[in-house]
This record gives sequence, structure tokens and C-alpha cells, in this order.
Amino acid sequence: MQTNISHIQLNVHPTNLAFYKELMALLGWRTLYDDPALLGVADSRGGSLWFDAHVKEVNNDYDGPGMNHLGIGAPAQADVDTVTAFLEDHGVPPLFGTPRHRPDFEPNPAQTYYQVMFESPDRILFEVVYTGPKSA
Repeated sequence: MQTNISHIQLNVHPTNLAFYKELMALLGWRTLYDDPALLGVADSRGGSLWFDAHVKEVNNDYDGPGMNHLGIGAPAQADVDTVTAFLEDHGVPPLFGTPRHRPDFEPNPAQTYYQVMFESPDRILFEVVYTGPKSA
């Protein structure tokens, strides 16, 4: 059996839907559905993320049980820097010393694992990562 991720639902505050819409458009995802309480976006392979604005007021702890972070692959190392600039423009700081290369994840010296990690306005931990040939 060969499976793939069909969709993921993320619960967010309604006031933050615009942030996710802009972020996901920057990342090349197309909008499937957009209303004041729900945003659906899809990647080029048909997987989708749904940002649902019906939330309970509870705290997330990404180091506790449940999802730690959502990793999104970027096609080029420069794209990680583009996302970093977007985050800075929106007052969202990169976390854990990123953006940076991760030599501990690189398969060989000619390859890189280059990432930026950040917490969304709803405290959802995201990673945008490029893996492939290292750029100069």
C-alpha cells in the first residue's frame, strides 16, 4: 500500500487567517476555499491544509504529546530566505538560530538541509526547509 497525506486541519484564531493565506500563497499553495471561518489551500500534489477559525482557548505545547511542527519543503535555498524576509515583515521571529544550515542532517558536504523555523500567531510551529545541492 502506498499512501500520502490527504489533508491536515489546523485550528486558528479568525484574526490570523489573513497571515496563513498570505504565507501559503508565498509558498505556492493555491486557495481551495476562503471564507471568514475557514481557509483551505492545496500544494501541487493535491495535499491540503485547512485553517479552521473555530477554536477553544487552550494552550499548545509543541514539545508535549501531539504534533511538534509542520515542515514544508522549499524548491530552492533562496526560498527559505524569502520566507524569512516575509516573517520579518510580519513581526514573526525565526526560532532556534534559524535560518541556518544543519550539517547534522546533511547527507554529504555537497548537500544541505537549510531551514527556518517559526511559531505562527497561533503558536503552531512551522519549518520551511530546502534539502539538496548547497548554494554558494
